[in-house]
Amino acid sequence: MKSQQVPQRISPLPEADDVVLNDHPPTPFSRIIGRSRYIVLLAVISVLLVAVALFLIGVVQAGTGIWSAIRTVIGGGLAAEKVDATVLTISFLEIVGTMLKAVVFYIIGVGLYSLFIAPLNLSVSLGVETLNDLEDKIISVVIVILAVTFLEHFVRWDAPLATLQYGGALALVVSALVFFQRHSHQAKTAQQEKAPDITARAKQQLFEEDNEQHVISENELEGKTQSSGDG
Repeated sequence: MKSQQVPQRISPLPEADDVVLNDHPPTPFSRIIGRSRYIVLLAVISVLLVAVALFLIGVVQAGTGIWSAIRTVIGGGLAAEKVDATVLTISFLEIVGTMLKAVVFYIIGVGLYSLFIAPLNLSVSLGVETLNDLEDKIISVVIVILAVTFLEHFVRWDAPLATLQYGGALALVVSALVFFQRHSHQAKTAQQEKAPDITARAKQQLFEEDNEQHVISENELEGKTQSSGDG
């Protein structure tokens, strides 16, 4: 009987990017620089603790305000004490401002952890995938905080002229923030259109493959050559 020969499987050739990675292992200094990102954990822990503290302060303020409102209603109704209604409204707006400040610190903590330590589904669902996204979210919440702060002054209405000047100053600040936000969004869009896969590949190599050193591929070289030729 003739012995049957088992055909040998030919392993597929490695892709160009894999060959480049094997020929250029990460240097020790690049590993040190890459590992230094864990220093951000100090900032993440500190910011999250600040967020927790602000949330607790907001809860205490909310409980105090609700208890004051209940006592006002039981003691004679809001119709008899219109001044107290205004004071309660202002105190509730202050609670909203405190909670929004806590949200700002929470978004910063979660965003920094997702950007430097490990990607989180929470940050992706919030739309924070890059540093520009984090700045965008912070600016959006800051604008809301400024609006709530102006609403407190408007409800109080102690000095109409001072309130008008305060509103004008806030309008200038909000306009500058919106302009910066739009410019940052345009820069992010241009970067994604120019090299949409580079950032995703770098994240995969850093967080999944534990490779800190970035290797320039042939596609990046072609893209840079084309961009320089177009310019």
